[in-house]
Amino acid sequence: MLGKTLLRGLQANQFRHPLDLEATRSLQQLPGLDVLVRLVVAPLAESFFHLENLASSIQVSNRQLPSLHAALTEACQILDLDVPQLYVRQNPVPNAYTFAMRGERPFIVIHTALLELLTPEETQAVIAHELGHLKCDHSLYLTVANLLTLAASQLPFGDGIAQGLQNRLMEWVRCAEFTCDRAALLVAQDPRIVASLLMKLCGGSPSLVAELSVDAFLDQARAYDDLSQDALGDALKQLRTQGLTHPVPVLRAKEIERWASSQVYYDLVKNRPIEYNEGSSKGGWRNW
Repeated sequence: MLGKTLLRGLQANQFRHPLDLEATRSLQQLPGLDVLVRLVVAPLAESFFHLENLASSIQVSNRQLPSLHAALTEACQILDLDVPQLYVRQNPVPNAYTFAMRGERPFIVIHTALLELLTPEETQAVIAHELGHLKCDHSLYLTVANLLTLAASQLPFGDGIAQGLQNRLMEWVRCAEFTCDRAALLVAQDPRIVASLLMKLCGGSPSLVAELSVDAFLDQARAYDDLSQDALGDALKQLRTQGLTHPVPVLRAKEIERWASSQVYYDLVKNRPIEYNEGSSKGGWRNW
């Protein structure tokens, strides 16, 4: 952990993306639903997936894949979070995911294909991204939002209402990913590490790593961001992302570059006391 800052007492709202913060506060105003999810849904789901992970994956520990365990432990120390279970699963698709609802058995799963693609520092940033979902209780509020969408669809003329809620839900889900990229940066404490792993998710492979350029990828991200300067480009970007669970990687890279230069990020990594202001930083399953 040489040179890295421990974020003792870190609160989720100190690094939430503004739109994630706004949507989460709205869901927190609904009495009873979060208690229902925690008491009924979470224990059943966690028990089921605990057995599935033990049966079909490698459980990481200080005796099993100790370097991954050390990366997980360090990331949890930085984010001031209890250490969840971590599993490695054989899968040719580069991915990682978490059941990020606080309970008895929160866990993260990383596919072997992703480990083959990333450096140890980038792998730790992925772990930190998944820890961000856990820190922010994202699966809890995702489940609440899904329950609301389901209830709306049962009402007269409810299909239109449900579709509107679904669109809002997907927008929030994408904003939640921006939040967790911030968690990755808080652990990596180097925006180029996060940008590099996003670049590899775009078009990386072990055989291409030596020729990939983070600087060129960031230039590409800025070019994509510049499309919003005209109405047609902005409309095309909205059409491209509508319905996606994740923002496109180039947009995530640009957003994390922007936040890395913000005063909020600087104060956090310097352990300065701050009160989060959503205007101060421009800025079930959760997949990477």
